[in-house]
Amino acid sequence: MKLIVAVVQDQDSNRLSTALTKGDFRATKLASTGGFLKSGNTTFLIGTEDSLVPKCLDLIRDNCRSRDQMVAPVSPMGGNADSYIPYPVEVEVGGATVFVLPIEQFRHF
Repeated sequence: MKLIVAVVQDQDSNRLSTALTKGDFRATKLASTGGFLKSGNTTFLIGTEDSLVPKCLDLIRDNCRSRDQMVAPVSPMGGNADSYIPYPVEVEVGGATVFVLPIEQFRHF
């Protein structure tokens, strides 16, 4: 067995949840917050058999897309803030960060 931990942007959460359900994958959704942009994410915990990992990864890939977003940079924590001008910067957000972990034991009570 494997545990797939997928961190996705909130905009992709409902689409991925629907796709996982249609693909017969059971998942637990957790609300999470990104560290860099401090924006809302959803973390999916998906337990599955080893042979079904590629199918699950395909569903995640197909339903979580990256997009460009304008963000205002955070001001410097020290030093001279007089010369700091917070121009918005375009960054790529979204997609999915996925970890596939081996499961030693699984119990359902």
